[in-house]
Amino acid sequence: MRENWKNLKSEEQLRKELTPIQYEVTRNNATEPPFRNEFWDHTEEGIYVDIISGEPLFSSKDKYDAGCGWPSFTQPLRRPEIEEKLDTSYGMRRIEVRAKSSDSHLGHVFDDGPGPDHARYCINSAALRFIPKNKLVDEGYGEFLQLFEQR
Repeated sequence: MRENWKNLKSEEQLRKELTPIQYEVTRNNATEPPFRNEFWDHTEEGIYVDIISGEPLFSSKDKYDAGCGWPSFTQPLRRPEIEEKLDTSYGMRRIEVRAKSSDSHLGHVFDDGPGPDHARYCINSAALRFIPKNKLVDEGYGEFLQLFEQR
């Protein structure tokens, strides 16, 4: 596990380092617009990490086009890094997805996905940073390279 971000960055630092939408999504539970975000139609191989802590969250191997306008995944890379909480905001009952290390709002999980668990992790691009397959080793994520090796 990477060093705890809370020991490294204050809310003031995060406000300076993150874009306004990244801050609003991760810290204030906002939602970015569908189809107008960085990764909704992104298809390059690699992993998606928490924009704040750098913890690995999702793989492009588990990403699919759900037609909703946000990046959607069938499962997280490391389930212990994901927290799921009941969200009753806006008069709805949903399951919010948060990153455990940074306590960042990521998005929501629904039960209409294509995988064996039927999970659709609908995630805000603003909460993620993408690490391409060819940069995994250089950026310290070499352990995930095996996900993309031909078998």
